[in-house]
Amino acid sequence: MKENGAKPRWNFKENDKLLAGSGVSIRVVRNTLMQSVDPSDARPVIPLSHGDPSSFSCFRTTPVAEDAIFDSVRSAKFNGYSSSVGILSARRAVAEHLSQDLPYKLSPDDVYLTIGCTQAIEIILNVLARPNANILLPRPGFPYYEARAAYSHLEMRHFNLLPEKKWEVDLNSVESLADENTVAMVIINPGNPCGNVYTYQHLKEVAEMAKKLGILVIADEVYDHLTFGSKPFVPMGIFGSIAPVITLGSISKRWIVPGWRLGWLVTTDPNGILKEYGVIDSLMGYLNLISDPATLIQGAIPQILQKTKDDFFSKIVNILRQAADICYYKIKDIPCITCPSKPEGSMSVMVKLHLNLLEDIEDDLDFCVKLAKEESLIILPGVTVGLKNWLRITFACELSILEDGLKRLTAFCQRHAKKKNKLLSEGNLISLHFWEVSDSIQELKM
Repeated sequence: MKENGAKPRWNFKENDKLLAGSGVSIRVVRNTLMQSVDPSDARPVIPLSHGDPSSFSCFRTTPVAEDAIFDSVRSAKFNGYSSSVGILSARRAVAEHLSQDLPYKLSPDDVYLTIGCTQAIEIILNVLARPNANILLPRPGFPYYEARAAYSHLEMRHFNLLPEKKWEVDLNSVESLADENTVAMVIINPGNPCGNVYTYQHLKEVAEMAKKLGILVIADEVYDHLTFGSKPFVPMGIFGSIAPVITLGSISKRWIVPGWRLGWLVTTDPNGILKEYGVIDSLMGYLNLISDPATLIQGAIPQILQKTKDDFFSKIVNILRQAADICYYKIKDIPCITCPSKPEGSMSVMVKLHLNLLEDIEDDLDFCVKLAKEESLIILPGVTVGLKNWLRITFACELSILEDGLKRLTAFCQRHAKKKNKLLSEGNLISLHFWEVSDSIQELKM
């Protein structure tokens, strides 16, 4: 109330938790980089920083999915409210879909539908949060886990992924970080941001470590089956009989529809440990407080999961394989950047930035800001995903656009190379000339 001409007093103010949480998001960093682009640069901006391939014409969802949405709307069966766990037919379809890769069959009661995988993350972290609880997160990782954990007052402890071992989990650090208040560990497979794919044996070791520590495993498998190396995708749920597994997934990446916002949280726990310790009851309690996915998307899920042909998936994987090859071999020609291992899955790769070979570059964020300004190229600084002075490059785009982006990256590094390490030697001029010809993937491998 305003009295005697004094300034009015209001009782509301900002939410510090929201401000702190949003500050570490990829979206905020990307927006900062986009604002750094020189508006006078006539070249199109190349976004090698985000995980939304749907903006590129080579990545379009299957007509099966489009028809499923049309049929769902026209049926008039999915115009009402959903239950808090999701429509039964949709949950049954997800259970059947995931059971194809498991040694036992999931029940619809094991499936909880969510508004994309990000809501699934929000749900499980809030369910597990309690006073003094902590969670083990991978470094590098997906920063939304940090943002949600901070908002939920869930202490974060980071274990390392080992670049020299194709980004395997450092199980020794996992064991050293855990205590009686540790509730879970997160693994992302196929890896975001590293592009790695875990073997059966390594995942089994993760499950055995979780059992030893008395914690559950949160398996983020949003990129499931998007693998193009020597290792097949192995779902963590296979090891649910060793330690309880909460699998998070969605149709966003594999079907190229991130904007449809349909995901799931699935319990793979044949021993019933999650029920015994009250996690299922807490999960149901939280679901009763929040929104559920649009029913028209839920209504389309059975048709999408059951009728999509293998040739659609093969096409997507083949494009990603070619893009990963281009990215890996072109990066080899840039001395100030090192890629520790060729990506074998997902849509991105982590590369090490060697600042000692560059002038006028303070760190990875400075590198990316100046890259955006000088080359209209957007790459994510590694600090955003937990590794300072690394870079995350997303390669899920048109191959010609990817090659153009890597040309710009090379030119930028040439321009900022220290004088004694200038790259424009005779040999590197020949290498640069390679950018101007339409060389095949096989030639790149030679």
